[in-house]
Amino acid sequence: MTTSKLKTALAADLRQVWDLVTDVGRYPQWRSDLDRVEVLNRTVFMEYARDGAVTKFTVTRVDPYARWEFDMESSHMTGHWTGVFRQRGAGTVIDFTEQVTAKKLWMKPFVKLYLKRHQTQFAADLRKALER
Repeated sequence: MTTSKLKTALAADLRQVWDLVTDVGRYPQWRSDLDRVEVLNRTVFMEYARDGAVTKFTVTRVDPYARWEFDMESSHMTGHWTGVFRQRGAGTVIDFTEQVTAKKLWMKPFVKLYLKRHQTQFAADLRKALER
């Protein structure tokens, strides 16, 4: 299993950050890596990336404005994501952790790099969306 963490401060109110991150139906409006999202029900959604990858997400924990967790699975990996949200002054600190297991042996050396790149892009897209 490979673990990757992202912790950063955002110049936005906790509620604004939470609402944007947890409203998965709006992801294609601000995430540069996604083509579309299909919300299947209250706890399951599918992301369709611009590169053709499809990932299924199952929400496993929701502590409003504090913690959001889900399991994820694609043809290449399985894993778990945890997002912790904290108000700091007028801003918000997000602390995201992804734990992923590659399904294919040849992918294992590349998982950490992929996760870091993905988390960095997510944070950049999030920051940009909050500035609008």
